[in-house]
Amino acid sequence: MLKRFFAYYKPHRLIFVLDMLAALFVSIIGVGYPIITRVMLNDLIPNKKYEQIIIFGVSLLVLYVIRMLLNYFIQYYGHVMGVKMQAQMRRDMFTHLEKLPYSFFDNNETGKIMSRMTTDLMDVSELAHHGPENLIISSITIIISFIYLANINMILTLIIFACVPFLLVIMFFVRKKMRNAFLKSRKSVAQINASLENSISGIRVTKAYANADKELEKFEVGNGEFVAARSEAYDAMGKFQAGTKFVTDIFNVIVLIAGGLFLYAGEINFGDYSAFILSVNLFISPIMTLISFMEQFQDGATGFERFLEIIDEEPEKDSPDAVELEHADGYLEFKNVTYAYGDGQDVLHDVSLDIKTGQKFALVGPSGGGKTTICHLIPRFYDITSGEIYVDGHEIRSLTMASLRRNIGIVQQDVYLFNASFKENILYGRLDATFDEVVAAAKHANIHDYIASRIRHGDRRARRAPFGRTETAAVDSSRVLERSGYTDT
Repeated sequence: MLKRFFAYYKPHRLIFVLDMLAALFVSIIGVGYPIITRVMLNDLIPNKKYEQIIIFGVSLLVLYVIRMLLNYFIQYYGHVMGVKMQAQMRRDMFTHLEKLPYSFFDNNETGKIMSRMTTDLMDVSELAHHGPENLIISSITIIISFIYLANINMILTLIIFACVPFLLVIMFFVRKKMRNAFLKSRKSVAQINASLENSISGIRVTKAYANADKELEKFEVGNGEFVAARSEAYDAMGKFQAGTKFVTDIFNVIVLIAGGLFLYAGEINFGDYSAFILSVNLFISPIMTLISFMEQFQDGATGFERFLEIIDEEPEKDSPDAVELEHADGYLEFKNVTYAYGDGQDVLHDVSLDIKTGQKFALVGPSGGGKTTICHLIPRFYDITSGEIYVDGHEIRSLTMASLRRNIGIVQQDVYLFNASFKENILYGRLDATFDEVVAAAKHANIHDYIASRIRHGDRRARRAPFGRTETAAVDSSRVLERSGYTDT
């Protein structure tokens, strides 16, 4: 999984390297204050070297100005890099979704898919930016602080660093629980999104049957699961944070007691003792950053896992020797076709049809009898279990799916209008059609007069740009049709 995650850094190698270099210099500059403090306490102040005190102070100020600029670079360009990686992941997911078969969308609710594409990838983006940055800054700061503290007093430093294994033990035992809790939380958020999408899409049916209470009841199931899952995640996070904070508090206690004893025994002078107490925060701070990173890592890792679950879904594939269907005359044959959804009972069993070119053919029967299934098998929205289907003598599996579908006109059982102009919705059937052909199609569908009437009496934007003649004519078809009640039929 890490290899696939790091692959998204490749297009942004330069920004990534500069971001990491900036993080490196920020870590190094952070050591400047305790070093200068020690020099002042042990040398400059006791020996009254006022000019050098000012020089050291101004030098420190210059370093802080540089660090400010570096922090801006890290925050801005680092986040931009993360957003671009997120956009690429979202693009990859959207492209892959377009290639997935109907069966995938039968088994996965739209709200859950949207949750993976938005919320999950947002956390992946944050991990992509802050993850390497926090690791580099924290690791380098820990190493530098160890060297610096050891230079003050090796034994006292070793005593402080002896507490680190306790932190590692806490991280090891709580990490797995945190990961499972955050994953469960992700799933519950996706369930809420799916419930919302389903309820809002069917709001007209809900109102027609006065079933608002039933929809609320269904929503509360997912909402309750979210509260429970998030509570479990916060429980694991609380134990993790409380345990690690306790260990870091112990650092201060140890420094205070052990340092006091060392000062009393003459093993360390007062200036070094003061600098050591001050510099312990230099060590504690990156430890706390790494602790916070663990929470961020769990969010990002679970989000990326859910992203890969969709990316790894098997897409539709043409046969290796598939050919293009240039033009279809419309001769259709079914030969002993059998089909079943999943592992269920056959919806169609040993069906044979022979429909000549130009012949009108009606499928009549009860709901669930397989009429829609037959229509979905012809353009290969689903692949038959057994048998053969021919279009103009070509077995459909020997044709590319794109060319097969281009030659088939479909009027779906549930009509869907995109949030676009009338023109754009009509053009969806053939994107290269001319404006005159769009008008002709609207007339054939007996909707031209309706569109014209909506333009005359409807949206002002429509009157400014009749029938979407310009690309900027944004006649919002969904809103217009909603006002007219057309979508209710």
